[in-house]
Amino acid sequence: MKKIIQIVAIGCLSVSMACCIKVKDPQITGELPPVFPDYCGVTVPVNIAPLNFGFADFEGNMYVSIQSNKGGTLTATGRKSVRFNPERWKNLLKENSGDSLLVTVSARAKNEQWVQYKPFTIYVSSIPVNEYLAYRLIAPGYEVYSKMGIYQRDLTSFREEAILENTLIPSNCMNCHSFSRNDPGKMSLHIRGPLGGTIMKDGDSVQIFNTKTNSTLGNCVYPYWHPGGRYITYSVNTTLQIFHAIQNERVEVVDLASDIVVLDTRTNRLLSCDLLKTNDFETFPSFSPDGKTLYFSSSAFKSIPQEYKEVRYNLCAIAFDPDSGTFGDKVDTLVNAAAIGKSISYGRPSPDGKYIMFTLSDYGNFSIWHKEANLWLLNLEDGSLKELTDVNSPDVESYHSWSSEGFWFVFSSRRLDGLYTRLFLAGISRDGTVSKPFLLPQKDPFECYDASFFSYNVPEFLTGPVKWDVRRMYRALNKPERKTLEYIGDQNLIQ
Repeated sequence: MKKIIQIVAIGCLSVSMACCIKVKDPQITGELPPVFPDYCGVTVPVNIAPLNFGFADFEGNMYVSIQSNKGGTLTATGRKSVRFNPERWKNLLKENSGDSLLVTVSARAKNEQWVQYKPFTIYVSSIPVNEYLAYRLIAPGYEVYSKMGIYQRDLTSFREEAILENTLIPSNCMNCHSFSRNDPGKMSLHIRGPLGGTIMKDGDSVQIFNTKTNSTLGNCVYPYWHPGGRYITYSVNTTLQIFHAIQNERVEVVDLASDIVVLDTRTNRLLSCDLLKTNDFETFPSFSPDGKTLYFSSSAFKSIPQEYKEVRYNLCAIAFDPDSGTFGDKVDTLVNAAAIGKSISYGRPSPDGKYIMFTLSDYGNFSIWHKEANLWLLNLEDGSLKELTDVNSPDVESYHSWSSEGFWFVFSSRRLDGLYTRLFLAGISRDGTVSKPFLLPQKDPFECYDASFFSYNVPEFLTGPVKWDVRRMYRALNKPERKTLEYIGDQNLIQ
């Protein structure tokens, strides 16, 4: 009880300080405030968590006032950074849905005059984003699996919790998490290492599979669910990790061989065809929203490691019949990136089927280490290509995914320091206009982004939280039993 009283007293003191601080005779400047994260002029979902921000390398007082066209005002004060009251923030955004907010920042260093910066605008979109985001947090190591996990974040608040961590299954890596149309109840998650296996969650049913068969190159990785929820497409890869001797290049992951398969979750059978099992490299598959097309990246075979910089992937497509589980008789090349000396990875169709967003780099498919990697957009209605210049930066832009309403998307970027991958959100309209991206909000952005030694990896939107018995999952993973799959190739499904 004493601790609760102390917390309440501190909270009241903070509110009191905010009310007592007065900005007296400020020096007016025409410059925008150097806030971190940069939220000047961004467009945000109506249900996003507070955009707390501050000044880097600053010691002194800050006073922030947010005014709306409808008369509401929200203020906050702090040293180095400010935190907005979550409930008042939530109400302010709701009241100003489809409108804008004007943010005025004043700051005073110790024994100096107040400075009032040029106000900036935050636009509040009436389109909400999916409330949860799943991602992997991983330290930037190469040879050992340190602490890592798959986590889920409530985007309407700052609550983050683990879906699964490797602390109880040491020496194992977890990755390749995927969900069916942003549904937290349908999940595929791959574990690599001595306790390896692919976890399949379908509602309350959770099973662990050994996805390697005698007819496939390896385990199923790089997943993408069919919109009907019955199938999951995977690539099966034999990979090699290469370390560079060049200062500005660190590591490369390349395919020695790779094919594409489709898992029928009803029968536990793997489907494929000769066009998806060639000597070429096929990887990063995804299904169209109507479920009738399978997209993937494909590169001509090259000798590795000698020709690793000559490996360039095109964006391709093949028809898929979900009723029979069979594939078309030809592969179409949608974007011939190799012809212009480029390579495509992570082709992800928008929920309305109009666009495919992909990462374009100079070579290979492990674009997370390619400084030149940028996001592009293929318009499937007219075949036009567009670089997302309003989103890209001089550093890496890589993995990306769509929120289920088709307006918001999230992507990973190393633009802050060139080393750690962080997550940014942006919106895109039907005509392809993209809003200024904003960094994933945190309760304390400096503590989270400056003091953390973990990178964000493979973000996926969710319509709600993943719910399961984690202890039961750990017990199952620590047992040797794994279900097996049957490879039947391009035979028709047995209904």
